[in-house]
Amino acid sequence: MGVALLVSITIGYLLGSISFSYLIGRKLLKLDIRTMGSGNAGATNTLRVMGKGPAISVLALDIAKGIAAVWIGVFIGSGNDLVPALAGLAAILGHNWPIYFGFRGGKGAATTIGVIATLVFIPALIAGVVAIASIFITRYVSLGSLLFVILTPVTTWLLLSTFDYPIEFFYLTLAVALLSLWKHRTNIHRLASGSENKLGSKKEA
Repeated sequence: MGVALLVSITIGYLLGSISFSYLIGRKLLKLDIRTMGSGNAGATNTLRVMGKGPAISVLALDIAKGIAAVWIGVFIGSGNDLVPALAGLAAILGHNWPIYFGFRGGKGAATTIGVIATLVFIPALIAGVVAIASIFITRYVSLGSLLFVILTPVTTWLLLSTFDYPIEFFYLTLAVALLSLWKHRTNIHRLASGSENKLGSKKEA
């Protein structure tokens, strides 16, 4: 189990460290996404800097690497629920602090969606509907991201016995929520002060 866990975490982190927003920016426009807009290497900043096409690609690929990390953990872990949970967490950490790009990454929202939706689909779906609705209503992407990570452990706990989710998955959602709250601390401050930038504005975080 120890070897499987170590291998899964390592693969998850290395996979998560692939910064698609950085790579697409370099390929298409010869730019470093981390030096433009909000400086965040993620889909929202990609949308502002490069447009819808690249942003959709970044979003899909960042979600996919979270899904892949979890499934690698499932296959290697041989039924141990802790392995895919930690492999998914490692992918999120890799996205946030990528080893290939000087540990300067994004905030992990899309990769978090991939990881959590793979592990606890129904709770993630409920939280996701609320998050998407909040983005449509308020146009605050950061608020939607925060609602998603906050509501997921709540819904997972409430549905733990209904869907027979392992307790390790709940702890994973809780850890991810705490990590995301810390990564979005500047957004939280701006939301509280009313100075957060909305989707479509000239500056997006």
